[in-house]
Order: sequence, then C-alpha cells, then structure tokens
Amino acid sequence: MTAFSRKSLLIRACCLVVLTLFQTAYADNLPDTLAKVKPSVVGVGTYQPTRAPQSRLQGTGFVVADGYHVVTNAHVVKVELAVDQKEVLVIFTGKGKRAQFRQARVLVLDEAHDLALLRISGTRLLPLKMADSEQVREGERYAFTGFPLGGILGLYPATHQGIVSSITPIAAPMGGSRQLTPELIKRLRNGYEIFQLDATAYPGNSGSPLYDQVSGQVVGVINSVFVKGTKEAAIENPSGITYAIPSRYVRKLLEKIKSP
Repeated sequence: MTAFSRKSLLIRACCLVVLTLFQTAYADNLPDTLAKVKPSVVGVGTYQPTRAPQSRLQGTGFVVADGYHVVTNAHVVKVELAVDQKEVLVIFTGKGKRAQFRQARVLVLDEAHDLALLRISGTRLLPLKMADSEQVREGERYAFTGFPLGGILGLYPATHQGIVSSITPIAAPMGGSRQLTPELIKRLRNGYEIFQLDATAYPGNSGSPLYDQVSGQVVGVINSVFVKGTKEAAIENPSGITYAIPSRYVRKLLEKIKSP
C-alpha cells in the first residue's frame, strides 16, 4: 500500500468517525429538545357541547409570538362551523384524558401558502422560536411533532424525523393537459419552493412544526394535504414523502400582528 493510499484511508476513517459523532449528537439531543417543544404543540379542531364526541381534532398547530397565537395550516381551520349549535374553533392542550380546550379565532389566513394564524384565549402558552428557513440545506436532519391520526389515539403527540431530501417547487409541470386543473395552473404561475422530507406524515400532522433537533427552532410547517394535492396529482398511489412550508412565510404572518 502506498503512502497516498494510507493517507486516503485515514482521511476516510476520520470522516466516518466525525459523521458518526455528528449523528449521535443529534440523536442524543432530540429527547431534551422534544421535552421543550412538546408543550408548544397543540391540537386544532372544533368543540360542540351537544354532539358526541364533543371534540373533533382536525390537525396540529404550534404556539408562536407572545404565547397567545398559534400557527397551523389554512385547510385545517377552513371548516364550516355549526354556530347555531354552539360549535366553535378550539385548540387542545394537555395530554390524554387531561386534555383541555381553548377557544380560538382565525386572525390571518395565507391561502397561497396554506397557513393560518390563530388568536387563542386563556393564559399564555410557551411559544416556539422561528429559524431562518433560508439557511436550510438538503441533507440536514429535522424532526416534527404532531397528531398524525387525529383524535383516534387521544391527545398524545408523536414525533418523526428525517432529512430534507430536496428543496423543490410546490408544483411540478404535468405530463398532459388533462391533469391540469385551475388550481394547479394557479400554483404553477405563483410557485415557491418547499421542503421535501424522507419521512411519513399523515393528515393529522398538518400544521406540525418542523424543527431543528438541537435548538428546537422551527424551520417549516408540515403539510400533508395541500402540497400533496399539487405535487403528487399525477401519482395513483402517493408515496410516503412529506412536505413542509418554509418558516419564512410564517414570519411574514407574524409581521402582520406587529403592525399597528
């Protein structure tokens, strides 16, 4: 073996050790980060005192700003409320049978990015900090926490993790004109980039925060309905790919509540 070969093997071995240590650090950090993130993750749904069950979980949200605001997906809160039967929009906090609800109202809707900002009642909750999504790179690992199966399993948040496998346009050109719809055409014209993850999310995960496993800062909002309807419109059996709306659009929503 030549000196060059030995040097090359040594460099590869060092790189492997560094990569292993890096992955281990992330894995070790997640439990501590998760303990800080979970209190800020809430369920989003409706409450009606005259029906059974009284509560319905539509998706996930997370607390931001001053602790009196929640971010979720716009499609999660676009439900027709039975106002005459006292149905109201709520968020759910707590865990399992100790879950409680607080009334909420939609403050700002950003339908182009499928985001909604809610104002909630009650005492202040712990908000999550927003990170700069412009700094996200393909190959980086992130986690998301939410309620994948809605209220079926009770109010017990579940956490998944994966890498950003691609930063990709929200809408891909279709193979034929018959696949185009007015909504798809609109999104193609007003496109923007989203995060594609190699992790599986379910409808109940809509609105979950995508966050850095070390800092807990949010880089995106999981979307498992709005984006899939665009990206995977031509796929008969959609894959387990998950998408997230970059946090820069959340930051723009938050700027609106700071304006006089």
